[in-house]
Amino acid sequence: IQHFMGQVVSLNVNSLGGVPKYPVNKIKIRYEGVEGDKQNDLKYHGGPTRAVCLFSLERIEQLQLEGHPISVGSTGENITVKGIDWSILNSGTIISIGEVLLQLTDTAPPCKTIIKSFSDGKFSRILEKNHPGWSRWYASVVKEGEVNSNDVVSLE
Repeated sequence: IQHFMGQVVSLNVNSLGGVPKYPVNKIKIRYEGVEGDKQNDLKYHGGPTRAVCLFSLERIEQLQLEGHPISVGSTGENITVKGIDWSILNSGTIISIGEVLLQLTDTAPPCKTIIKSFSDGKFSRILEKNHPGWSRWYASVVKEGEVNSNDVVSLE
């Protein structure tokens, strides 16, 4: 069964930049990114094609079962969702969350800033090339607005 509907589990920001990102009840999403969230390395993070970062609760839980000390927000995602089949996502997929429409642009390549989330420093565990369907996703903003915890997430 394909999973096209899900739910926001956590909304995560870090006003100082970097990781981890900490849970908040709601966020405002603008074309240039999530209000109140800062990226320290603008060469690789942020900007219109990387305005929002998404990750799957099911993937995080599976990684925990493998022994990784990962947790919600620890790898820098702004929106943690559950119920969406992560393996069917592609660049160009449109996702509706609350008032917001996002378009997936590309997978988010892991870097050493998230090393503490992985045993033996193996952050390449969520590298798309090595483990298809396990990466975080970057998205651009099609329609700005507010997203709340527990909002419905749907693939359009």
